[in-house]
Amino acid sequence: MKTIKVKYLSDKIEKLRYIDGKSDWIDLRTAEKVELKKGEFRLIPLGIAMELPKGFEAHIVPRSSTFKNFGILQTNHCGIVDESYCGNNDQWFFPALAMRDTVIDVNDRICQFRIFEHQPKISFVETEDLENEDRGGIGSTGKK
Repeated sequence: MKTIKVKYLSDKIEKLRYIDGKSDWIDLRTAEKVELKKGEFRLIPLGIAMELPKGFEAHIVPRSSTFKNFGILQTNHCGIVDESYCGNNDQWFFPALAMRDTVIDVNDRICQFRIFEHQPKISFVETEDLENEDRGGIGSTGKK
């Protein structure tokens, strides 16, 4: 089991919890009340700083209900925090664009994260034939 040091920069948010058996994504909460008008951008403070284990990074994405509940989009689509961002004041933020007027209260769950090991070193070899059958289509749909 990996241990992660967390510094809470707000005493108004619930502590991080890993809910075993439910999901391996961990919810993050807003550290202050945020009011946004449609079209406004804001870095929403999440009230935490962490020291991730060496060789790991956190991927931060919206919760499935974030847009429905708050009408905001994460502007970088997936935030990546690596283990070098680990100082006492290296607070995590959620970069939000409001698609409608909205109010997000302190402690609202707006995003989630999980940690991943860094990608191993890889090399690429050019080839004329991948020696596999074509699936056809685009992506996983199999349809053009």
